[in-house]
Amino acid sequence: MKIRYKSSRSIIALVLIIATILGFAVNLYNIQIRDNEYYIKQNNTVDTYVVPIEAARGEIVDRNGNSLVTNRQGNSIILNAVYFPSSKNNEERNKIIYNLIKLFESKKEEYAQNLPLEFDRSGNIQFTDDEQAIATMKSADMLNLQPYATAQNCYDAVVEKYGIEGYDKETTLKIGSIRYELTRLLFSYENPVTIADDVSDETVARIKEDKSTYLGADVKVVAYREYIDSTVAPHILGTVRKINAEEYAKKKDDGYNITDQIGESGIEQAMEAELRGTPGELTITIDKEGNITEEVTKKPIQGNTVVLTIDRDLQILAQKKLREVCNKVDAYSSAGAVVVEDCNSGEIFAAASYPTFDLNDYYEKYSELASNSRNPLWSRFALGTYAPGSTFKPVTACAALESGIINNETTYLCEGAKEFFGQPFQCLNKVAHGKENVRTALRDSCNMFFYNCALDIGIGRIDEYATAFGLGQKTGIEISEASGNLSSPENKQNAGGTWRIGDTMLTAIGMSDNLFTPLQLANYCSTIANGGTRYEVRLVKSVIQASSGIVNEKSSVVADTLDLSENTLDNVYRGMRLVATSGGPSQLFNKLDTKVACKTGTSEVVVKGVKRNNGFLITYAPYENPEIAVSSVIELAGSGSETAEITSEIIDYWYQNNTDAKTNQKIGTLL
Repeated sequence: MKIRYKSSRSIIALVLIIATILGFAVNLYNIQIRDNEYYIKQNNTVDTYVVPIEAARGEIVDRNGNSLVTNRQGNSIILNAVYFPSSKNNEERNKIIYNLIKLFESKKEEYAQNLPLEFDRSGNIQFTDDEQAIATMKSADMLNLQPYATAQNCYDAVVEKYGIEGYDKETTLKIGSIRYELTRLLFSYENPVTIADDVSDETVARIKEDKSTYLGADVKVVAYREYIDSTVAPHILGTVRKINAEEYAKKKDDGYNITDQIGESGIEQAMEAELRGTPGELTITIDKEGNITEEVTKKPIQGNTVVLTIDRDLQILAQKKLREVCNKVDAYSSAGAVVVEDCNSGEIFAAASYPTFDLNDYYEKYSELASNSRNPLWSRFALGTYAPGSTFKPVTACAALESGIINNETTYLCEGAKEFFGQPFQCLNKVAHGKENVRTALRDSCNMFFYNCALDIGIGRIDEYATAFGLGQKTGIEISEASGNLSSPENKQNAGGTWRIGDTMLTAIGMSDNLFTPLQLANYCSTIANGGTRYEVRLVKSVIQASSGIVNEKSSVVADTLDLSENTLDNVYRGMRLVATSGGPSQLFNKLDTKVACKTGTSEVVVKGVKRNNGFLITYAPYENPEIAVSSVIELAGSGSETAEITSEIIDYWYQNNTDAKTNQKIGTLL
């Protein structure tokens, strides 16, 4: 029995030894043969870094596929921490930066100078006028100075922090500015920092040819925004810029880098998520011997194409005519806006503001543009709010007709002027219109008729219909817009005022506290024209996916529906048609092959102590089967009729000179 027991133990031990040897053999095979390259790489690698590759932004095109915003390739100069001297070697870093500054200045290249310090004419250091940048500079993450630190304190801190020695004070400030830029933009192996944008080929060649003098400097091919015509629709297209610290803090979890571009305004901002694109990745590996390898491990994907609702050629025409009319009214003071909307979808075909600006030199001339008293950066069609004058009267007419207070045959006597509750009220220029019904009152813009309507129906009903028409509220457009203000007891009280019966009467003719944008007026006119359906206004027609080419159409959204009777619509339509055929704009509109309906308006403003009028016009066409609505405002125009020149040109172009393009729009070539 003992012999059998010993034999069993020996066998088990032998099996275990053999299994162990086989296990070692398998591991040795895997390490030395099967996975040999992997383990060699692991053994030699010291560090691996992933650097984001910026993706080109998506293009912006008009409804017919005409390019508005695209990209061009250019070169920027970056500092790459992989090759740049260590932060411990200030002297070497400063020398390389000094060499780069001399090169940039000799080639007249612009370079990073975002340190908010400068020398005055006497050679004393002072702050620039950028308060936010000054606060950032003094913050704990930057120079770590107290808020009360002087400009000299900041300058001294820069010199000490970056060990800048042996240079004159102007050069010291320039070197310090680039060193500060590296700190501000979190310079690291994973995050190269751009120090000069859009440089010449000659500058690129010098840096590439002399790597020792410019050690760590490299060239990056960048997609820069390019405009087919930088004067077309600048308030719509908007601008892009480098992301700021606050935005980066909010968006870094969404994949943004501190050096990324971001939409600042307009469609560039509103459609940022679609236009941005997907960054790629560059993997940098440094082995034990210091050898550096770079490999694109993820290609960047360009942003999606945004198709706008606007028609490029109509936009150009609208801008041209708006400028001409404003300059005709007052070349030094007049301004204005015009909007063209699809009555049956809420799509904007054109929207112009004057004075305007050029996107190509927006940043270069920003200070000049921002300080211009005529506010060229201000989008008057979306952000400008105006007392609409008599263009509001169709609202009062609808409210009175729907309430049953008046009908086709109801008349009020207009004697040009009359006292109500002991207060004088009058028609424009005290003109006596005699007996007026709702149609002739719209034609003649008779204040007395609508004063009487207001007294009979009250402010509640007027505001109910004005609200349903979208007045005094945002239209839903993608870019920044103002809400305006609808005159009402509640809003008056909230502003600290007291509502009186006279306010009800003035509201009925578009005065009192009414303030609306040209976008709201166009949308309100569209709602009348299509019989009572108010759409949300939009500038984006579709988005074309860059990765697949799939077109995602944007659908029209109904914001509200007014249940207007045929009788109400017929009376308002006929009244607005009379304005076009026998009112102030008739001289121009009667020459058109397309029948239109419209309503003029004026509102009084005081400029430098002198009373002037702003002129307004809302128009829809064709009269029988409305398709487009046009609203326009000309500041300091004598009347709304003066804006008819713009509208008549737009309608003539759309229906007489745009046959092919309009057919394309109906079938949607891109769209």
